[in-house]
Amino acid sequence: MQPWPKIKAAIEEFKPDVVGLSGLITPSLDEMVYVAKEMRNCGFTQPLLIGGATTSKRHTAVKISPSFSTVEHPVVHVLDASRSVTVVSSLLKGNKVDYAKDLLEEYEEMREEYYSTLQDRRYLTLKETVPKRYTINFKERPPPPAPKCMGVKVLDQYKIADVVNFIDWDPFFQTWELRGRYPNRGYPKIFDDAKVGPEAKKLFDDAQQMMKEIVANESMTLKGTLGMFPANCTSDGEDVEVYEDEPRTKVMGKLCMLRQQAEWPEASDKYFSQADFIAPKGIPDHIGMFAVACFGVDQLAAYYEAQNDDFSKIMAQALGDRFVEAFAELLHRDMRKTYWGYAPNEDLATENLLKVKYQGIRPAPGYPAQPDHSEKPAMWKMMQVEELAGIKLSDTLSMMPAASVSALVFSHEDAQYFAVGKVAKDQVESYAGRKGMTVAEVEKWLNASLSYDN
Repeated sequence: MQPWPKIKAAIEEFKPDVVGLSGLITPSLDEMVYVAKEMRNCGFTQPLLIGGATTSKRHTAVKISPSFSTVEHPVVHVLDASRSVTVVSSLLKGNKVDYAKDLLEEYEEMREEYYSTLQDRRYLTLKETVPKRYTINFKERPPPPAPKCMGVKVLDQYKIADVVNFIDWDPFFQTWELRGRYPNRGYPKIFDDAKVGPEAKKLFDDAQQMMKEIVANESMTLKGTLGMFPANCTSDGEDVEVYEDEPRTKVMGKLCMLRQQAEWPEASDKYFSQADFIAPKGIPDHIGMFAVACFGVDQLAAYYEAQNDDFSKIMAQALGDRFVEAFAELLHRDMRKTYWGYAPNEDLATENLLKVKYQGIRPAPGYPAQPDHSEKPAMWKMMQVEELAGIKLSDTLSMMPAASVSALVFSHEDAQYFAVGKVAKDQVESYAGRKGMTVAEVEKWLNASLSYDN
């Protein structure tokens, strides 16, 4: 179900002073624009707050504010939840008009700057990128051998205790708005910071205690599916065909990729696509993928909520996120060393794992190298994710439970992370045709990545 009917019903029933929207994945950005327009059409006059991981002040200024903002009911981007108190206070007090006028002026300047930048930036056509693609000489630098564990594997043997040593604690502290580094990447300890150190240490100790309880009573569990399949780049060099077995006679599915198009200042720079990391037909290559989740987070959070213990509720959710990310880190290591086995002698400390010192990459749908979440259903089908692991996709392709991670796994030593950036209309049209979707559907999913207004 789309979010607007529920939002409309809630506004009409509760008549709030302010409405807030939070976006977790990039499709949320387009939904926020739609909600803003519908609020205008329905005559609602509440200020609209925009926040969440995928949002930004620029996107709010360019895409959302023009749909709804007035001095009486502005659209306001809020960097994080802790800032919302100040913002709401400004919107409800006597200085609301002055606050809103200053905000609208700032957003207007940001829009002018944004559109002037678009006019100055040149984008190569997809055809022009062909001679400038990133190329790997797969004959001289062949792909790694075939995975030892081909096909789909259910991941139900991992325990929370197994992943604890693979946790990246930096995002945990950021969840609580504590800026600093945990000493797992060679940085000074956040605990030694004069400003936030004592609070960070207390929070960390509380997290350790809850982790012990979760491990002891198994209130959270880990599960997922892993897939490793024969694969080759398509003849046009833009997508990846995944095959059922090594004879490669039957295509199981296709993974569609996006290529960089924004012109580089240096003529020698390459224009990357994830398809560049998979060998063309005639050279045996493979691709991996996984979807993993931490189950029990919602139930534990609900338990604490019933006890009116908001601190423990947030702590449980924050730990669930850390557990599943650590699960992905451990699983990727086990793929390299065992399941795929292309790096059996790898021996990296956690610090170097978090610095991506290993061979290969594991980009996720919706992230910079492939900003399109609509690639998830193809992965779900190939790995039988919902049937075997119980991880579902919502209408907007959010993973459920929320503490879930999915990714593709590329094994070649030359595979590297990159950002697609903005894409032009010709690539959107080509991409839509290759995916069997309409241009309008693709534009919706890639709204934040378009180099033009649609």
